[in-house]
Amino acid sequence: MKTRIRVLLTLVVVMACAGVGRRFAVDRVADLTPGVTTQADVINMLGQPWRTGLDNGLVTWTYARYRWSLFSGSSATDLVARFDDRGVLVSSTFNTTETHTGVP
Repeated sequence: MKTRIRVLLTLVVVMACAGVGRRFAVDRVADLTPGVTTQADVINMLGQPWRTGLDNGLVTWTYARYRWSLFSGSSATDLVARFDDRGVLVSSTFNTTETHTGVP
Protein backbone atom coordinates (compact mmCIF):
# COMPACT_ATOMS: atom_id res chain seq x y z
CA MET A 1 0.00 0.00 0.00
CA LYS A 2 2.82 2.45 0.88
CA THR A 3 4.48 1.75 -2.46
CA ARG A 4 1.28 2.60 -4.33
CA ILE A 5 0.95 5.86 -2.43
CA ARG A 6 4.57 6.80 -3.20
CA VAL A 7 4.07 6.02 -6.88
CA LEU A 8 0.86 8.05 -6.95
CA LEU A 9 2.50 11.04 -5.22
CA THR A 10 5.46 10.86 -7.59
CA LEU A 11 3.12 10.89 -10.59
CA VAL A 12 1.22 13.89 -9.22
CA VAL A 13 4.44 15.86 -8.75
CA VAL A 14 5.77 14.96 -12.21
CA MET A 15 2.47 15.79 -13.90
CA ALA A 16 2.21 19.12 -12.05
CA CYS A 17 5.24 20.47 -13.94
CA ALA A 18 5.64 20.74 -17.70
CA GLY A 19 7.90 22.53 -20.11
CA VAL A 20 8.95 22.87 -23.71
CA GLY A 21 11.96 24.34 -25.44
CA ARG A 22 15.45 24.50 -24.02
CA ARG A 23 17.77 26.90 -22.27
CA PHE A 24 19.75 29.39 -24.33
CA ALA A 25 22.30 32.06 -23.45
CA VAL A 26 19.97 34.95 -22.62
CA ASP A 27 22.96 37.13 -21.75
CA ARG A 28 24.04 37.00 -25.43
CA VAL A 29 20.78 38.45 -26.79
CA ALA A 30 22.15 42.00 -26.46
CA ASP A 31 25.01 41.00 -28.80
CA LEU A 32 22.65 40.50 -31.75
CA THR A 33 23.11 43.35 -34.23
CA PRO A 34 20.79 43.70 -37.24
CA GLY A 35 22.70 44.05 -40.51
CA VAL A 36 25.86 42.58 -38.93
CA THR A 37 25.12 39.33 -37.07
CA THR A 38 24.95 36.24 -39.29
CA GLN A 39 23.24 32.90 -38.81
CA ALA A 40 26.66 31.37 -38.06
CA ASP A 41 27.21 34.03 -35.37
CA VAL A 42 23.85 33.21 -33.79
CA ILE A 43 24.63 29.50 -33.72
CA ASN A 44 27.99 30.26 -32.08
CA MET A 45 26.26 32.43 -29.45
CA LEU A 46 23.07 30.49 -28.80
CA GLY A 47 23.39 27.04 -30.38
CA GLN A 48 20.89 25.47 -32.74
CA PRO A 49 17.40 27.03 -32.77
CA TRP A 50 14.54 25.22 -31.11
CA ARG A 51 12.18 25.99 -34.04
CA THR A 52 12.58 27.40 -37.54
CA GLY A 53 10.07 28.98 -39.87
CA LEU A 54 9.17 31.90 -42.13
CA ASP A 55 7.83 35.37 -41.35
CA ASN A 56 6.80 37.39 -44.42
CA GLY A 57 9.44 35.57 -46.47
CA LEU A 58 12.22 35.94 -43.87
CA VAL A 59 13.79 32.84 -42.33
CA THR A 60 13.03 32.80 -38.59
CA TRP A 61 14.77 30.97 -35.79
CA THR A 62 13.12 30.64 -32.41
CA TYR A 63 14.94 30.04 -29.14
CA ALA A 64 12.55 29.40 -26.29
CA ARG A 65 12.00 27.91 -22.89
CA TYR A 66 8.54 27.70 -21.36
CA ARG A 67 7.86 26.16 -17.95
CA TRP A 68 4.54 25.60 -16.17
CA SER A 69 4.10 24.43 -12.60
CA LEU A 70 1.23 24.01 -10.19
CA PHE A 71 3.54 24.49 -7.20
CA SER A 72 5.64 27.47 -8.30
CA GLY A 73 5.40 30.27 -10.80
CA SER A 74 5.44 29.66 -14.51
CA SER A 75 8.05 31.26 -16.74
CA ALA A 76 8.52 32.02 -20.41
CA THR A 77 11.57 33.24 -22.29
CA ASP A 78 11.82 33.41 -26.07
CA LEU A 79 13.79 34.99 -28.88
CA VAL A 80 12.75 35.14 -32.53
CA ALA A 81 15.53 36.06 -34.96
CA ARG A 82 14.69 36.99 -38.58
CA PHE A 83 17.26 36.64 -41.38
CA ASP A 84 17.44 37.89 -44.96
CA ASP A 85 18.28 35.65 -47.93
CA ARG A 86 22.02 36.15 -47.25
CA GLY A 87 21.68 34.81 -43.70
CA VAL A 88 22.17 38.21 -42.05
CA LEU A 89 20.01 39.25 -39.09
CA VAL A 90 17.23 41.66 -40.06
CA SER A 91 15.52 41.90 -36.66
CA SER A 92 14.95 40.04 -33.43
CA THR A 93 12.31 40.01 -30.72
CA PHE A 94 13.11 38.96 -27.15
CA ASN A 95 10.46 38.43 -24.47
CA THR A 96 10.60 37.04 -20.96
CA THR A 97 8.67 36.86 -17.74
CA GLU A 98 11.94 36.64 -15.79
CA THR A 99 14.40 39.31 -14.70
CA HIS A 100 17.70 39.05 -16.56
CA THR A 101 20.63 41.37 -16.05
CA GLY A 102 22.29 42.83 -19.13
CA VAL A 103 19.21 42.45 -21.33
CA PRO A 104 17.37 45.56 -22.48
